[in-house]
Amino acid sequence: MRIDGKTKVCAVIGNPVEHSLSPAIHNAAFEELGLNFCYVAFRVEDLATAIAGVRALGIVGVSVTIPHKVAVVELLDEVDPVAHNIGSVNTLVNKDGKLAGYNSDGLGALKAIEEAGIDLEGKRVVILGSGGAARAIAFTLGSSTPLREITILGVKTDELEKLGADVSRAVPCRVIWEFLDRTSLQRHLPDSDGIIHCTPVGMSPNAGQSLVASSLLRPTQFVFDVVYTPLKTQLIKNAEEAGCRWIPGLEMFIHQAAFQFELWTGHKAPLERMRRVAQEHLE
Repeated sequence: MRIDGKTKVCAVIGNPVEHSLSPAIHNAAFEELGLNFCYVAFRVEDLATAIAGVRALGIVGVSVTIPHKVAVVELLDEVDPVAHNIGSVNTLVNKDGKLAGYNSDGLGALKAIEEAGIDLEGKRVVILGSGGAARAIAFTLGSSTPLREITILGVKTDELEKLGADVSRAVPCRVIWEFLDRTSLQRHLPDSDGIIHCTPVGMSPNAGQSLVASSLLRPTQFVFDVVYTPLKTQLIKNAEEAGCRWIPGLEMFIHQAAFQFELWTGHKAPLERMRRVAQEHLE
């Protein structure tokens, strides 16, 4: 990788950021295509000053991670309509000093589902969780696909109520939301066409756990776990045992990063190189 006076800089901002895989996969992608770009990580506490620095330094693209995805919205010049509905932004594009915000999490999930050959038309999908990932996926799938029904099961009552009400106002399909417990899982999972898991359950270092037992799954369903550490979660193992089609969380991570890459560079992302680098780091 060459660094000179013409190098365009991209970055991830958050707190913490030391664990981020984004520098590895984006720099590998820039190298693969021979682009004079580099990607760095900045630990940011003072968000407003950091955003002013993005403008002043001409940083061309930014990934925004925890805890700044919501607060950054108020500091931008424009926000994509889907990201506005979601209420959070994880991608910034610097257009000659004007900052535009997008949310690539839901788009990454949608692309991962499409790449798996799953047709969502007329389908009933259950989303487990009501946090940021669930919010992005619910709005994106509800707005972009002809789903029949979205059921959201969450454990934080206020968060769940707000998400359910917000999504039901914004999307054309039917939206149901209930507290996540054994009873609601048994009531909604058997009749669903797909299950999208958006909670930390099963994530390293607490691997080996799953909200959904194999007995609740059917071979005609798809199961998508947004957790990507470990690469194959207990939920994915249960889905495989039940004969379901399954999608690992790494696919969402790679596709959301590819969406960012393409916004910043105007080039098609080298998905295989990005996937290979992520797998090497995770393994």
